[in-house]
Amino acid sequence: MSDYLGSWWRKPAVTDAPRRVWRDWPLVAVIVSASVIEGVLRPDIPWREMSVAVSTGLAFMLPWRRTHSLAVAAVAFATVMSLDIAEAVAGVESPGLISMVYLLMLPYSLWRWASGRHAILGTALMVVTAGLAVVLDYTGLADLIGGYAVLFVAAESGAVVRGQAESREQAVSQAKSQERERLARDLHDSVAHHISAIAVRAQAGQAVSATDPDAATDALRVIEAEARTTLAEMRSLVGSLRTDDPALYAPNPGLAEITGLATANGVVPVSVSISGDTDSVPETVGTATYRIAQESVTNAHRHARHASRVEVDVAVESGAVAITVADDGASSPERTDETGFGLAGMTERAALLGGTLKAGPRTEGGWTVQARLPFEPR
Repeated sequence: MSDYLGSWWRKPAVTDAPRRVWRDWPLVAVIVSASVIEGVLRPDIPWREMSVAVSTGLAFMLPWRRTHSLAVAAVAFATVMSLDIAEAVAGVESPGLISMVYLLMLPYSLWRWASGRHAILGTALMVVTAGLAVVLDYTGLADLIGGYAVLFVAAESGAVVRGQAESREQAVSQAKSQERERLARDLHDSVAHHISAIAVRAQAGQAVSATDPDAATDALRVIEAEARTTLAEMRSLVGSLRTDDPALYAPNPGLAEITGLATANGVVPVSVSISGDTDSVPETVGTATYRIAQESVTNAHRHARHASRVEVDVAVESGAVAITVADDGASSPERTDETGFGLAGMTERAALLGGTLKAGPRTEGGWTVQARLPFEPR
């Protein structure tokens, strides 16, 4: 219990608590009308004018119950307590107005909108007020237990609704965070791949422009193609942020698109080999396979110095896809240290599907990435 109250004591107020809304004023009108009608029709209330005045006056504070929960509760229950004391001193036994049941909205508002500290302090004031009412006009144990039970049910209802709202907010926040991570991975895996290819081809074009103009022209053509692909992928990623954009429903790349990584010309030729029953591979595994192969080829272009080839081998086995990407280049220091987002992203993709990924230098020279992604055949 102490841990529960301690956690609530540190809880801040709800920042987006709604201010006075139009529905509050019809509510106030109904309460005022009910209080006046009850005061007129009930002859058993000795201080009818005073009771009706208190009930109607406090009703006008209800529109501020969300943004000033403690202040409204303190004024309301202190006023009720003062009226009870005055009636006790005067020797008047008043059953009170039934219409004042609306005060149960105040403990609800405290635990729904106020800070935890204000909620606990306000509830303590209500408990004292209820206890004083029992002392001044004790009507039996059943009424005592029932009164406190109703008070705490109202407060607990506010706490439950607040907890549900916070859970929904956390779920939305987590979903947004996961979507940001997905977009970051896609930007790195797809767009960065093409940007790297553009940079490599531009460097190659500059190196041969003086001695081999045709090779430089070919490099420009490749750069143009890569730029167009990059633009298309950027539009797709941006479109995925818009619910009315057709790009949201564009299919993800899969095993069939891996063949597009193959290049016979350029700085580092890439060969692709795919074997096995590719139709049995689920879409999620196929997309992960493509991204791992794409990122591995990108890393080879970036870091494999003096490489003469990059080999991509994808084998669909019984219940798993095996990916191997190998080059014969000398690894740069950055690659040997296995730093950067690329390797982490590939490892994360494999782990999310229950697979494994290893990357490191080969004994015969070069670098290899090996991944295994399990799946249930379709």
